[in-house]
Amino acid sequence: MVSLQRFLIEYWPHIVFTLSVLIGATAAIHAAMTKNDVRAAIGWVGVILMSPFFGPFFYMIAGINRVRRDQMVQELDRTVTDYANNQELPVADITPYSAPQFRSLRVLGDRISRFPLRDGNHIQILVGGDQAYPAMIAAINEAKETIGLQTYIFDSDAEGRKIVDALVQAQARGVEIRVLIDAVGSRYSSPPIIRLLRKKGIRTALFMTNELGLKMSYANLRSHRKILVVDGRIGFTGGMNIRAGFVSAIAKENTTGDTHFKVEGPIVLQLISVFAHDWEFTTKENLPYSTWCRETWNTPLPRVPARCIRSGPDRNIVSTHNMLLGAFAVAQHHIRIQSPYFLPDQILLGAINTAARRGIQVDIVIPGRNNLRLVNYAMTAQLDQVIRNGCRIWRARGNFNHSKLITIDGAWSYVGSSNMDPRSLRLNFELDVEIYSHDTARDIEQLIDSEIELADPVTLESLAAMPFIKRLRNKIIWLASPYL
Repeated sequence: MVSLQRFLIEYWPHIVFTLSVLIGATAAIHAAMTKNDVRAAIGWVGVILMSPFFGPFFYMIAGINRVRRDQMVQELDRTVTDYANNQELPVADITPYSAPQFRSLRVLGDRISRFPLRDGNHIQILVGGDQAYPAMIAAINEAKETIGLQTYIFDSDAEGRKIVDALVQAQARGVEIRVLIDAVGSRYSSPPIIRLLRKKGIRTALFMTNELGLKMSYANLRSHRKILVVDGRIGFTGGMNIRAGFVSAIAKENTTGDTHFKVEGPIVLQLISVFAHDWEFTTKENLPYSTWCRETWNTPLPRVPARCIRSGPDRNIVSTHNMLLGAFAVAQHHIRIQSPYFLPDQILLGAINTAARRGIQVDIVIPGRNNLRLVNYAMTAQLDQVIRNGCRIWRARGNFNHSKLITIDGAWSYVGSSNMDPRSLRLNFELDVEIYSHDTARDIEQLIDSEIELADPVTLESLAAMPFIKRLRNKIIWLASPYL
């Protein structure tokens, strides 16, 4: 024992150096072998080598952004086939609903999403919590058999408790209920609402946790999806979390804006497919098709082609990224983008800028008041790259708007949970919907244009007029934008 202690005292610098080399080399090799983007690989290898102990630890937490294939995609093909690919359902023809240039985009979607584009869907736009939450509660109150609810944030506030009360009443009627909340998002309010849900006997689980709490190796991976499916017939999805801040009667002059969507028709099968897979991954419980799904709908008019696009750090990585690249490439007249966090990578920036250089009018609406200060700084640092190429940037006045909306040529829309930033495009599990419809695109255009009417344009001159210290601050924060 004495000799061992003497050895450690005398040679501890050599031991520490050897361990740092072994740990750093292992992490650097992993980064080099698993990163598809050479810039990401170089960046991580540099961080690891420059900080031999902290670098590998930081890489383990923030750099490994794929869930292991054997865990995340177990039974995926079975789930997709059983829930969403019923061959008896009609595959949509976009010709009567959209524009000719989107035929190739439809093919791209076929190859990216693995969900077929289905006809016969009714899409209803719900603006803000004042419209979305009453519609969701009304659907829950009418539930007869099943309710599946998945969200990123489910606050323990007045609005959250209203939904809990509706779920409790539904369960008392004999409705089977499952609630899935992201482990990180559940901590936005204290005490977390999962305690109340479980106290009331509602089957609830946290995404990406184990018995000891948050899975540290996956702490940077979050389920940002928002799904509510009632009786396999009515679905809700979009970008809205469950928070009182979206309700004007509660938040008053500080009400946060957002846009949600009520859907009916075959696309509901795709929503429940995503929910069922995430629930099974989290809890190991399989939700039987016969209980949770329907194959006939009394869908209101008008009916349009639509499908879900899943993305996340599994086999669906960069699905939304690739869909947007394709959409910007086929645009012929006008691209409208509304995003609370506009931080596209250089590839997406290139696609947006190329569209503008082709003569496409590109309007991008971002909040004038952002709820994430660091993201706002990073966004501002990057705006000159699109303005120089002819894009128009608008900073909306008024309260923060959390909506994620894209329309192209008045014929195609892309809505859902994805922000246009590195976290949504590569790290988060997201769910979006592509819609081929002139009417839906027109309605979304009106929402975006109403923001533009009261917005302030961002120009190169206004950016250059900012004090140097603020521009420097923005650039420094922008360097960390992949991890915000």
